[in-house]
Amino acid sequence: MGRRKKLGEIRKDWEFDTLRRAQIINNEKGFFKFVFVLLIIAFLMYAGFQLGMPYYRYTSFRTDVEEIARVSVAGDIDKTRAQVFERAQEVNIPIKEQDIEVIKTTRGMRVKTAWSETVDILGIYQKTFDFKIDVEE
Repeated sequence: MGRRKKLGEIRKDWEFDTLRRAQIINNEKGFFKFVFVLLIIAFLMYAGFQLGMPYYRYTSFRTDVEEIARVSVAGDIDKTRAQVFERAQEVNIPIKEQDIEVIKTTRGMRVKTAWSETVDILGIYQKTFDFKIDVEE
């Protein structure tokens, strides 16, 4: 008997919550507030994605450059530069092959490059990010 009471109370609470939510959405002020908050959340997610992608590309590219420099033990500078440039194109990094500096050192290879990316958020806000990679493996 006690268990039925608890289930009945839970159902009443659930029905009350459902009605309450329906009142908020059907209420003129509640509906517009709901839509406004939803739009703000969507805009923040869009802006976060737009601002986060350059950093994601940077970290991904840096990891790949470290791996390429580590693997290129043969010391072929032109081949290493071509591999780094190819990876930059795959990750959509805006650099030219001439911007990639590859130097053979006593410890291995050193790869240096830099670029800038400008992020535009709906024409309201523009931010330029400067990235630099200097890896020696």
